Amino acid sequence: MGSSMDEKVVAVIMVGGPTKGTRFRPLSLNIPKPLFPIAGQPMVHHPISACKRIPNLAQIYLVGFYEERDFALYVSAISNELKVPVRYLREEKPHGSAGGLYHFRNLIMDDDPSHIFLLNCDVCCSFPLPEMLEAHRKYGGIGTLLVIKVSPESASQFGELVADPVTNELLHYTEKPETFVSDRINCGVYVFTPDIFTAIRDVSSQWKDTATLRRVSSVEALQPATRNSTDFVRLDQDILSPLAGKKQLYTYETMDFWEQIKSPGMSLRCSGLYLSQFRLTSPQVLASGDGTKNAIVIGDVFIHPSAKVHPTAKIGPNVSISANARVGPGVRLISCIILDDVEIMENAVVTNAIVGWKSSIGRWSRVQAEGIYNSKLGVTILGDSVAVEDEVVVTSSIVLPNKTLNVSVQDEIIL
Repeated sequence: MGSSMDEKVVAVIMVGGPTKGTRFRPLSLNIPKPLFPIAGQPMVHHPISACKRIPNLAQIYLVGFYEERDFALYVSAISNELKVPVRYLREEKPHGSAGGLYHFRNLIMDDDPSHIFLLNCDVCCSFPLPEMLEAHRKYGGIGTLLVIKVSPESASQFGELVADPVTNELLHYTEKPETFVSDRINCGVYVFTPDIFTAIRDVSSQWKDTATLRRVSSVEALQPATRNSTDFVRLDQDILSPLAGKKQLYTYETMDFWEQIKSPGMSLRCSGLYLSQFRLTSPQVLASGDGTKNAIVIGDVFIHPSAKVHPTAKIGPNVSISANARVGPGVRLISCIILDDVEIMENAVVTNAIVGWKSSIGRWSRVQAEGIYNSKLGVTILGDSVAVEDEVVVTSSIVLPNKTLNVSVQDEIIL
């Protein structure tokens, strides 16, 4: 193998499919969840653009169950924008995250890569991929996992792990343990050598004559729950757990932010995290204004160039306004995602909410919630083409598409 200067790297991003993402409704009724805009860009754009920073990146593959036509336009546009080949690979049946990687091994190995990144699309973090690769080269082994320290109370929702404090070797891995193991968890971001394919093949071949009972996994949540075939291999329980403590796997700990985007509320939380990151990495995409020619902007805000925002509006913090939205005089927006073609009329207030495509909010109306991101009604969600009439208050509610609200509602799901 050549020096690290000429070694090629490929990245694989698991995007799931329409049978998953049900917790993301009603927003995923209109658009595949990976294409839902967070901080003004499709969810999958954030890991893709992070991959662009990997030295010697040859190719990015998106692997999922969506129809190819769902991703065709986006893949073409992002390939041209980033000047990196991006290709969508459709799984015909579930293989698990490790099995899905193995299923497309011949394509993935086309460029003869020295390393393969594997990322989950619904992860929100700073994606320190070049740093992971550098650490992995020092460690040796077949793979390095991104890990983070969390509160002991929340750790059991994820894959908990124990690593050697000196060498960073992965010593023990358990998925969603019933008793506390560690406050370090698996972030769902990995770098492997091609030897990972041998490890997956070995597991798959062991199962040819064995039926195995397995539990559902957190980082497998993007994958359908069919696991009766011998080519269904999950990365966490089937690969990470058995290889832990064998000098094969290592950890790289991030000190930055990390979240999983499982629900609409968490997409609002993650939009804020990415907007904050833009302040450091690409401040030019953030809006500014002091109320003279442009609206007053407070904190981190994204406004699409085609959106029309009245100079007397007050926007932010944590606001993302999408294409062709119209924001009227005196409007106040705080911690919200405003999607394409939304109209918000004068003196309306939107806080801790996501306003769906082509929706309208009338004069002096309020769309609001407490902002508890991981609670079902902690963020108000208006689906596609919802009309909130004048002087109506919508609080801590989810409204499905094509509804008109002419009376105030609280703590309701409007079907």
